[in-house]
Amino acid sequence: MERAKEFILKHFEKILIVIILMAALAGTYLIEEKSIVLNFYYLPVLASGYFLGRRLGVLTAVFSILMVAVSALIFPNGFFGKQDLFKSVAQILSWGGFLILSSVAVGTLYEQNERRMKDLKNAYIGILEILSKYLESTDRYTKGHSVRVSELAMEIGIAMELPRTDVENVRVAGLLHDIGKVEISGDILRKAAQLTTEERDLVDEHTVKGAYLLTSVGSVLKEVVPIVVSHHKYFAETVGEPERELTSVPLGARIIAVADAFDAMTSDRPYRKGAPPWEAMEEIIKNTGKQFDPVVVDAFKHVVRGRMENL
Repeated sequence: MERAKEFILKHFEKILIVIILMAALAGTYLIEEKSIVLNFYYLPVLASGYFLGRRLGVLTAVFSILMVAVSALIFPNGFFGKQDLFKSVAQILSWGGFLILSSVAVGTLYEQNERRMKDLKNAYIGILEILSKYLESTDRYTKGHSVRVSELAMEIGIAMELPRTDVENVRVAGLLHDIGKVEISGDILRKAAQLTTEERDLVDEHTVKGAYLLTSVGSVLKEVVPIVVSHHKYFAETVGEPERELTSVPLGARIIAVADAFDAMTSDRPYRKGAPPWEAMEEIIKNTGKQFDPVVVDAFKHVVRGRMENL
């Protein structure tokens, strides 16, 4: 049920366009006034161009024209009636031409807007990445941590064969997952001794602080915010040993959790030496099913073993 819900939410626009298209097709056979039916086809075409871009908008228009052409061949009387055949065909051809032009116009506007949004997003990411690196530059123990987490998380996403947009969101979230620490005292972050309970609570708040910071830039990084705010949450909560209940942690956050934990364990800290990669991997495997997602861990093992073989 949950997977079906995720699928519907992820492909909502496409599903809506298909439903409208099928409604138009049904109207082609049921409604006698064909001019009304032909105008109804503008809805799926414009929606496709607006939500999915020029290419799919044009494809929807061509598919609509083919459906109408087939219907006209099967039911010529319903389409042409007592009208002159040449006039009726010219009417359908002009309608088809306007349909394609409409899809191209709306799709082009969509793609131009997408390019502007992408440029704006890259600008925001660049600024926040500089801020993140500046934050890490004050502490030699965490220098480069976000970049390493980002690269490993991206490789895990690729190994899981996620869509390109999801991999990009994971990469960006890896770069910015600790951005909330900018509001935490540098003395606490660089403290060599064990943190007190109050100090640990302050550090743990960096996920929420980071989410607020990213939300302040508007909707440009909206896909990244849920990943940043949830990357320290456990994959499953203990209900009663050995029973566990799955949490609603986004997949991107589950990937960042594994990459973040691995880099934290293999990096030197003021109070300990970094663990070797194989030892850190064993620790993550040991916590699979509770702290970490088993599917993510499988992809992670594939990536890390590949890295170790290339050394």
